[in-house]
Amino acid sequence: MNSKTTKIIYWTGIVLTSLWFGASGFFELTTNPIVWGITEQLGYPSHFIYLLGVFKLAGVIVLLIPNKLLRLKEWVFAGVFFDITFAFISKICVLGFPATIDAIVAFVMVSVTYLMFRKIYTATYTNTIQAN
Repeated sequence: MNSKTTKIIYWTGIVLTSLWFGASGFFELTTNPIVWGITEQLGYPSHFIYLLGVFKLAGVIVLLIPNKLLRLKEWVFAGVFFDITFAFISKICVLGFPATIDAIVAFVMVSVTYLMFRKIYTATYTNTIQAN
């Protein structure tokens, strides 16, 4: 896969992830009855739903900034994976397997996006501790 294809897949994934989690965060902050109803049905308290909304929107902003905040983007990807994992487990326990389809789709989409992120921005580690 060439560099151009990798970047196209990456940015498509970033846009889709941003739309998905941006809409979710917006609905959580605006107390959308459908989103809040499902989230409360899963057992999450209202203050947690607001925090999810704030962190999702902040994460979307970080993801959309090109070529900057790479370490923070790693944290955003980690947070998104936690969100998807908790959504999957909560839904399978409370609502059953059919309700987890969105979490499975999100997991695949974000996984492919993260793999492209790692191909574009390879991790380089340096020893910053210097001996006296």
